Amino acid sequence: MPTTLFDPIDLGSIHAPNRILMAPLTRGRATAGGVPTAIMQTYYRQRASAGLLISEATAISPEGHGWPSAPGIWTDEQVEAWKPVTEAVHQAGGRIVLQLWHMGRIVHPYFLGGQPPVSASATTAPGHAHTPEGTKPYEQARPLRLDEMPRLVDDYGHAAQNAKKAGFDGVQLHGANGYLIDQFLRDSTNLRDDIYGGSPENRVRLLREVLERLIEVWGTGPVSVRLSPNGDSQGADDSNPAAVFGEAARVLQALQLGFVELRQPGPNGTFGNTDVPQQDALIRSIYTGPLVLNSDYNADQAAADVASGRADAISFGRPFISNPDLVDRIATGAHWNPNKGVPQTWYFPGEAGYTDYPTLAEETEAA
Repeated sequence: MPTTLFDPIDLGSIHAPNRILMAPLTRGRATAGGVPTAIMQTYYRQRASAGLLISEATAISPEGHGWPSAPGIWTDEQVEAWKPVTEAVHQAGGRIVLQLWHMGRIVHPYFLGGQPPVSASATTAPGHAHTPEGTKPYEQARPLRLDEMPRLVDDYGHAAQNAKKAGFDGVQLHGANGYLIDQFLRDSTNLRDDIYGGSPENRVRLLREVLERLIEVWGTGPVSVRLSPNGDSQGADDSNPAAVFGEAARVLQALQLGFVELRQPGPNGTFGNTDVPQQDALIRSIYTGPLVLNSDYNADQAAADVASGRADAISFGRPFISNPDLVDRIATGAHWNPNKGVPQTWYFPGEAGYTDYPTLAEETEAA
C-alpha cells in the first residue's frame, strides 16, 4: 500500500499522527516589542490537528527583528508569553516547533535605531521594507566581522534555550527566503573571501555552526531546517545552486537532523522566480532523513508526492490561514475556504482574518 497523508511519521524525535504540516506563516499579531499576544494562543490551538505546527518566523535578537509585530524569543517576557501558546497547542493534542529567524539585510535601519543591518557582505536587498511608518527602500547592509560570528551563533543558541523554556517541542532554523542564513549560502549575496565565503564548503559554514549549536541545546532529533534552493529569494540567488545546496545537504546528513523542509515555489509563489530546476531530488539523494516539501500544493498533489516517495510529508501555508481544520477537510474531500481580505489580514493586527475562520462543523451548524 502506498504511503498516505494520514499515515503517522517520526520527524526526528517528534511523532506526528499525520503528514500534513502547517508551514511557518508570518502573521504580525505580536506586540511591537515582539511579545506574543493572547489571540496567538487561539490561532495555534485552532490548527493543532496538523501533524506538526511550525511556528511563524520568530526573531532570535533585536538585530534580526525587522517585521512589524513579528514575535521574538530573546527576552524573558517573550518566553513567558509563548508559554500559554505552546500549552494551548499541547492541550489540543498538537505539537509545535519554533522557527528561529534572523532577517539579515532584510531588516530596515528603522528597527535598528538607524544603524545598518548586517549580512554576509555589503549588499542591498531589492524592493521595500515594511515598517510601522510605511514602506521604505532597503538600505545597504554591513558585512558581519569574523569576530562577530561567535556572538551570532550564541544568539541562536540563546534563542534555542528560550524555546525550550517556552515549552516548544523543537526548533527549526530558518535558512530560506533570502534571510541571513540564505544570504551566506548564495554567491549573489555572499561576496566574502574569508572562511565564510567563496567555496560552497565555506558558504555553508554558518549553517553548520548554527545547527551544531542548536543540537547542543536540543539534541539532534528535535532540530530541523528550512531551505529554499530554487531560484531567487528576495534578491538572493546562486550561480550554481546544485553545488551549494548539495554541500548543504551533506551537512544536514552528517548532523542527522530531525527533518528538512524545502520551499518548492509554484506558479503563484510568494518569493522570486519559479521557472528554475527543482533541487529536492538532489537533496533527497544525499540527505536520508524525513523530507518535507512546501508551497502551492493542493490535496491531490500532496497525496501524490507522498505516495510516490518524493516527499515524506507536505507543509501547507496559506490554506491553513483560512482552514484551521485543513486536515479534516483533506480527509473528507471538503472545500477549502479562500483567504478573505488578503493580503491585508495576513499581517494586520486583530482577530479579523486570523482566528475567525470557521471549521467544517461550525459551517454546518451555521447552515
